[in-house]
Amino acid sequence: MWRVKKSKIHGHGIIATKNIKKNTKVIEYIGEKVLKSEGDKRSAQRIGMYLNSKTTGSVYIFELNKKYDIDGSPKYNKARYINHSCDPNCEVEIVKGHIWISSIKNIKEGEELSYDYGYEFDKDDYKDHICKCASKNCLGFIISSDDWGKYLKFVSKIVKRKNSCKN
Repeated sequence: MWRVKKSKIHGHGIIATKNIKKNTKVIEYIGEKVLKSEGDKRSAQRIGMYLNSKTTGSVYIFELNKKYDIDGSPKYNKARYINHSCDPNCEVEIVKGHIWISSIKNIKEGEELSYDYGYEFDKDDYKDHICKCASKNCLGFIISSDDWGKYLKFVSKIVKRKNSCKN
């Protein structure tokens, strides 16, 4: 149904090897189940490592519930290669303690699978998450579609301030 291949979005991605119908569970996001405190610790370490080395990398910590995260960094977790898009064709479903990536559109053979990573907008670190999806509605940053309004409001305030300084 899919395979890992070089991505047009970023690094590697998951490409459909045949047509996938809407509402299909495509792949499970798997890895080590860790307490939220351990997931937060690993996230902070990995983010710090990538920011300090100025290299690109991924964190792969996925929130399972209020108590646990899944560390999807092991290479056997192929779902970790699914990239973010501002116009995704998949979404995340958490069902009975399992994280599934499911199609929300019909996906054609050869098309890359993507989902909204769901990063909350934070005015202090949103620039650390650059989006390369190149969709028509791409914001340029990986921000949950639920928070696009917050981002646009923040940006409009900056533009107003700059314009008032010109006058």
